[in-house]
Amino acid sequence: MDLDIWSFLTIIIFVFALVMMVAGIFSAYFGAGKNRTYGGVIFAVGLIVGFVWAYLVGFSDIEPFCSVHAWDVVREAIVNLIAVLVGALIAIGIFLVVVLKS
Repeated sequence: MDLDIWSFLTIIIFVFALVMMVAGIFSAYFGAGKNRTYGGVIFAVGLIVGFVWAYLVGFSDIEPFCSVHAWDVVREAIVNLIAVLVGALIAIGIFLVVVLKS
């Protein structure tokens, strides 16, 4: 996969939208008073940003956006993230075994 600026922006914006939605749900559920309202607003912003960007890269014919294969980029990002996490967990596991055995 060629990592160009549009693929990079796609990953950043999709992750931003996802984290905003999760943070909004968390704040709306566990918050009190104004925090519930802010959580709803944060969720709505994440949802709108995600839908707008998904439309631009997936369904529009606008030139810089239509050259991005968004679903392939997101799939590659998820696969790479899982690989990084598995590698890090294996290294941490070996480190903990060595430290705890000594």
